[in-house]
Amino acid sequence: MMWLESIRNAVVVVLASAGAFFFLVGTLGLLRFPDFYARTHAATKCDTVGAGAVLLALALLRGLQPDVVKLILLAGLVLLSSPTAAHALARAAYRTGHEPWLGKARPQ
Repeated sequence: MMWLESIRNAVVVVLASAGAFFFLVGTLGLLRFPDFYARTHAATKCDTVGAGAVLLALALLRGLQPDVVKLILLAGLVLLSSPTAAHALARAAYRTGHEPWLGKARPQ
């Protein structure tokens, strides 16, 4: 059974590392992208995947404990609420006239 625990720990490390990577990429996108829409996309998509991976890693690390249900429910809440909030923000920005960035050459 020792090898089973080693495999579980390896999966936890991979998921936590993937989550940290997605958080880092989302932060870089937030800093580097040119306009509100691209920044919102980078922040919400990468943070959703990053949080989901970290919460899943924590659930695997805890094993069969009662608080694992809370972690899984929290991951589901993040997976539902973050894209919904991003869509609401982007829609509100578009409806108030916030133009997306079209690059250096804007059509006349």
